[in-house]
Amino acid sequence: MEVTTQTPATTKNTIDPQTETAQAPEQTQKDQNESTTKTEEQEEPEHRLSPRASEDYEFVKKAILGDQKAYAVLMERYRNSIYHMMFKMVKNRDDSDDLTLEAFGKAFAKLQSYAPRYAFSTWLFKIAINNCIDHIRKKRLHLLSIDDPIEPGGDHDFSSNIRSTVLDPEQSFIRNQRLELMRSVMNKLSVKYRLMIELRFFEELSYEEIANELNIPLGTVKAQLFRAKEIMYTHLQNPGCKAYLDNTTRKKSKAKTKKVVRKELAVAV
Repeated sequence: MEVTTQTPATTKNTIDPQTETAQAPEQTQKDQNESTTKTEEQEEPEHRLSPRASEDYEFVKKAILGDQKAYAVLMERYRNSIYHMMFKMVKNRDDSDDLTLEAFGKAFAKLQSYAPRYAFSTWLFKIAINNCIDHIRKKRLHLLSIDDPIEPGGDHDFSSNIRSTVLDPEQSFIRNQRLELMRSVMNKLSVKYRLMIELRFFEELSYEEIANELNIPLGTVKAQLFRAKEIMYTHLQNPGCKAYLDNTTRKKSKAKTKKVVRKELAVAV
């Protein structure tokens, strides 16, 4: 008796080479489409800008090419906004003006680095804020209260060690009298001597500059200045004047004459 064994047929999925070849271009085309879509998505942020931001970007591109009007337009659009932000941060108008100009200067200097992933105004405000923060850090002072005790728990504070720079009433009165005195002495000089004193001590010109200004020799300038100070010194020795001056005892010394007159002129100036 013969036993016939039937082996179950094994089903195998096979792909016709011609069919596989036909599907390959379709897959390639699909990959290319996906790649193009990703590229468009990467460039898409520029198109997502608001109309005003897109307009700003056009001005940015013109400015990069050297269009000065484009710089002016961008600055005109955002100058006030930047200024008000700076003023809120530093509470000082002069500093706010300076910081506003610095912000635009830094932004314009690196304008080529701006990318339209976000609005130009956002990029500009970020630069302005960072610059302002740096300014505040540099200007920050370590303050000390003069009412704090010198030593912890002590009775003495710093205020007792601070010398006032304001004149007291008596000093102010004496100073005003000395001013009037010097004016009266100046009026007693001749025109040429008064001019010498004014140029030297009020205008603070050097001997050479006075010589050039008056077109006279340098030696003449020195001689006339010395003579003018001698005359003033003589007037300052009068009884009505000497009471307001410090030690002005007459000494036949050029250095003494110059010292006294210069000191009084310093008060007048």
